[in-house]
Amino acid sequence: MAAETLKSGTGAGGAAAVRRLLLDNGALTALIVLVIAMSALSGDFLTTDNLLNVGVQAAVTAILAFGVTFVIVSAGIDLSVGSVAALSATVLAWSATQHGVPVVLAVVLAVATGIAAGLVNGFLIAYGKLPPFIATLAMLSVARGLSLVISEGSPIAFPDSVSHLGDTLGGWLPVPVLVMIVMGLIAAFVLGRTYIGRSMYAIGGNEEAARLSGLRVRKQKLAIYALSGVFAAAAGVVLASRLSSAQPQAADGYELDAIAAVVIGGASLAGGTGKASGTLIGALILAVLRNGLNLLSVSAFWQQVVIGVVIALAVLLDTVRRKAGAIPPAAGTGSGGGRSRQAATYGLAAVVTVAIVGATSFLHGGNSSSANPKVGLALSTLNNPFFVQIQSGAKAEAKKLGVDLTVTDAQNDASQQANQLQNFTSSGLDSIIVNPVDSDAASNSVKAADKAKIPVIAVDRGVNKATVDALVASDNVAGGELAARTVAEKLGGTGKIVILQGQAGTSAARERAEGFAKGLKAYPGIQVLAQQPADFDRTKGLDVMSNLLQAHPDVQGVIAANDEMALGAIKALGSKAGKSVQVVGFDGTPDGLTAVKNGTLYASVAQQPSQLGKIAVDNALKALQGKKVEKTVKVPVKVVTKENVAGFSG
Repeated sequence: MAAETLKSGTGAGGAAAVRRLLLDNGALTALIVLVIAMSALSGDFLTTDNLLNVGVQAAVTAILAFGVTFVIVSAGIDLSVGSVAALSATVLAWSATQHGVPVVLAVVLAVATGIAAGLVNGFLIAYGKLPPFIATLAMLSVARGLSLVISEGSPIAFPDSVSHLGDTLGGWLPVPVLVMIVMGLIAAFVLGRTYIGRSMYAIGGNEEAARLSGLRVRKQKLAIYALSGVFAAAAGVVLASRLSSAQPQAADGYELDAIAAVVIGGASLAGGTGKASGTLIGALILAVLRNGLNLLSVSAFWQQVVIGVVIALAVLLDTVRRKAGAIPPAAGTGSGGGRSRQAATYGLAAVVTVAIVGATSFLHGGNSSSANPKVGLALSTLNNPFFVQIQSGAKAEAKKLGVDLTVTDAQNDASQQANQLQNFTSSGLDSIIVNPVDSDAASNSVKAADKAKIPVIAVDRGVNKATVDALVASDNVAGGELAARTVAEKLGGTGKIVILQGQAGTSAARERAEGFAKGLKAYPGIQVLAQQPADFDRTKGLDVMSNLLQAHPDVQGVIAANDEMALGAIKALGSKAGKSVQVVGFDGTPDGLTAVKNGTLYASVAQQPSQLGKIAVDNALKALQGKKVEKTVKVPVKVVTKENVAGFSG
């Protein structure tokens, strides 16, 4: 009986130990499972180039997340890191390239910008008693606005000496990965070996108890948020180096990825727990997910669903851990034996992963390829009917020609598009079609595809400082001139108009605005009452037009940089649209053409987007087959009014 009891107890203890191991290392377990699953599902995942891609794609999020770890461990939150990253990079590029500041001093200014933003956050929270959510939300808006003001809404070329941060060492080791590792080691040292690190855990565990024990909580909070600002500045410099330019809209939404990485890595939003190694694992999980889902051609919309589910599961695991009493000790507070066990756990995990991944690689031993040509289409966004039509035209032509087409959605994020293009290159696609978020930011990724001998076709927008086999596009500047001329002639050469601009910082918005200005020069009788951005969005078009009507009720015409904003303006104008106020849109989308038929939209400068997609696929296949393609294929724009809309097809 005694022997049976002993065996039973040992078995139960073993099961409990395994359960505790999995709970304490849930993020690591999830990363291992993901790597194994992606290796089994895609033969392109487990290649040196692709694994390095994963590291590069995790770098910016990880660096941001290391800074956010300090804040979350101390029971705070920082929503401003993405905007602070963009502002710091913009300050560096603006001071170095436009004002001749030495690069070293410009880098110092960028870091100082991050520190200043963090100190403002810390002051508002510690001394102003603002909730961290509100204080950092305000800084999110302020920093993004300052980035746009300094850059005037346009990307600024990055200094060559700093752009090397986006390169590789020895032709294969990416510098962003090295920077990520260095920043991770600094974060681990701060958390585990310094007074301020111990203060973070004390404040996060019980702020009042920390104060009563003599800790200067308010000053510590200033330092904590300043540290977060430093890491945000570093992330901004690395991101801008990858894109060869400081983008005023860069890192938009990255604060959510950073927070997700910290939580997935095992930190608690309640404070008091978290470590740098867990944050790194969280960032790698997000990068592996996005990379693997790209390689598996999963819809961009479903990718967002999957990532959201992963974040929810991570928080659920945190709850389970707390109930099970499995919260890991604060970094630097455990015994030497505990750290040794942790190191042994990571080592064992690495061995198990390598062994299982090695076994699954035999599933793809032949690396068999499809008989059909494989083409990737990287779109700037699918949250706009114009680009949805490009996709539709491309898909229809690909089906007709027997081409396997993979479509990705960058959600107007130049960095995300760079990642997607890298994934296309490493997965060995036969040809790539890119609709750049920004013409400068896409250059490094296109250069990598050129180096891999993969034909690249640009659609709608060109790629600067890189070679593409063909550009299939309408002329945005010419289209803008046509829109201006159309509304001016409709008003008889005199009248008051407003202009709804596109998203600041995008090449399409800049080029169309340039066209509007050129076209209106020929009509001195046309007075432009106001020009405001509405971000190519129908809802924002409605809101901006409603506001402008309060200040300018006598407006007689509207030029919108796309049909979506024009439709929003029509809604705001109500019965005035098409009668006392003439509205001209851009793109010739289905909803826009319907409004033209109904008479509420006077005209749309149509680009025939489905034709753009069709012709791009045709040229991608020709380039792949070694046939001659024209360097520039212009798809003519056309003014569509009520008189000719019936015979028009986009």
